[in-house]
Amino acid sequence: MAESLPADVTDVLAAVLNTDSPVHAALRRQVPHLSVRARCTCGCGTAYFELDTAKVAPALADPGTVVAAEAQLVTEAGECPGEVLAFMEGGYLSWLEVCSWSDDIEVTLAAARHWLRPRS
Repeated sequence: MAESLPADVTDVLAAVLNTDSPVHAALRRQVPHLSVRARCTCGCGTAYFELDTAKVAPALADPGTVVAAEAQLVTEAGECPGEVLAFMEGGYLSWLEVCSWSDDIEVTLAAARHWLRPRS
């Protein structure tokens, strides 16, 4: 259930799956059925999902693993320390990754909630 997802995961998924595209709409319908299976051990907050695929339909997508959504992170100072990527496998959300491009700014999923700038 979405209630069991940590706030950083829920907020970032809502921000990156915010378009009217049919793929994003299908993935948003999956969120209430997601749970976090594991988190990256480095502390970045990257989350790997578990999903009961019998409860929700897949998004129309190419088979295999693809980036379903991405958003650049921009700080209040205008710096771009990284990005967030939502991955799907076979049409199902599989993980949410935060990537750092900077050694000077700590980039975590929690910090990404404040810095998200969705790509067009």
